[in-house]
Amino acid sequence: MATIVLYSMNRTAQTTARQCLIQFSKRASIVDSHLSFFRRLTSLPGARCVPKATGVRLMSHGTAGKSATGRTRRGALLVAGAAAAVAGFVASGSHFQRAEMATMIPKTEEKEIAEKCKTFMAPPCTDVKVLQQRKEEMCTRMEMLIMDTQAEFCRALEEVDGGKFKVDKWERKEGGGGISCVLQDGKVFEKAGVNVSVVFGNLTEEAAKQMRSRGKVLKGKDGILPFCAMGVSSVIHPKNPHIPTVHFNYRYFEIEEEDGTKQWWFGGGTDLTPTYVNKEDGAHFHNSLKEACDKHHPQYYPDFKKWCDHYFYIRHRGETRGIGGIFFDDLDSPSQEEAFSFVRSCAQTVVPCYLPIVYKHLNDPFSPEEKDWQQVRRGRYVEFNLVYDRGVKFGLATPGSRIESILMSLPLTAKWEYMHEPPKGSQEADMLEVLRNPKEWI
Repeated sequence: MATIVLYSMNRTAQTTARQCLIQFSKRASIVDSHLSFFRRLTSLPGARCVPKATGVRLMSHGTAGKSATGRTRRGALLVAGAAAAVAGFVASGSHFQRAEMATMIPKTEEKEIAEKCKTFMAPPCTDVKVLQQRKEEMCTRMEMLIMDTQAEFCRALEEVDGGKFKVDKWERKEGGGGISCVLQDGKVFEKAGVNVSVVFGNLTEEAAKQMRSRGKVLKGKDGILPFCAMGVSSVIHPKNPHIPTVHFNYRYFEIEEEDGTKQWWFGGGTDLTPTYVNKEDGAHFHNSLKEACDKHHPQYYPDFKKWCDHYFYIRHRGETRGIGGIFFDDLDSPSQEEAFSFVRSCAQTVVPCYLPIVYKHLNDPFSPEEKDWQQVRRGRYVEFNLVYDRGVKFGLATPGSRIESILMSLPLTAKWEYMHEPPKGSQEADMLEVLRNPKEWI
């Protein structure tokens, strides 16, 4: 991993460069996280207009599938745009060598960790001082990302609903804890939950068996497999049947094996579950995800879209849970840095792929019959989550897990009608046809 070091900068140049980089990183952080959202808002009928902006994408390079034990000091994030800005800013007063045209920037967030943590819904699961000490480690960077994702999404939902999330911070006696944010019975959302968890300890045999069934080769010392797992997960159930349910989850897993090496991988995805077919909404949602995927690999979207359709399939019903999105698991290539960068892009797409759809249908009228159909579809949602969902199964198999947070994904209300089948040619029948035969949306 490359590290770029400033050699013989004089004191004035150092100060100028630092000020320039601080201003650059603040602007880049704000623009990069909201640019796609603003563009989407202006593209949908009925959505609110917002100004256009320009952004800078930050990239770096990293390690591969396994890493040695102990704390590793990974290289700094190379921001080419910032380096150019610094060079131009101080060129008249300083003489830089070629290696002096960039500086070392921590790979966590652009802001200092302590300041960034003040913007979260609650203090992070890991002590701030610990995060600062190991700021370049992947566990720290991922925890900062999931905390930031939780805060950004919660505040976007609060803005549209007018209500406030209940913030519930909890601890797990076996190691770690989490932060559950729940908005229940609001004006727009019947139930909205956004969870963060950071847990560690020794993997149970049941959890290890589940992972080995996916092809994982796990070799523990005396049968013990120390692990660390963290992620952000959310399910939003709106009141209006014309506003779809959305789910996303992004996670990171580390396991220490008997020889001291660490096996790591990322997983996650974002998917949409509408009550009624809306081609425009489906195209917007899938295109937003495709744009995030295409930044990293042209094959990511088609592959992860197919994986999503397969994963969220309710086998005993012969239908998918919704219209899909993207889903991936066990992602440990091409490198840890590039995999993390991809996950970060996906997490930053959550608000722009969903909120424009919410605003678009905010005031759509609906009938009691349409509400009943929504309740039937929510019953299917419950069936999938309790029978097939990996996250629920892992949580229930992990000692000390917080059941309330695991089952947060379930709707406040649902319905099961005996032998329910919508009339042929109805909008409900159209929805069922899409669920039984997944389609391409873009």
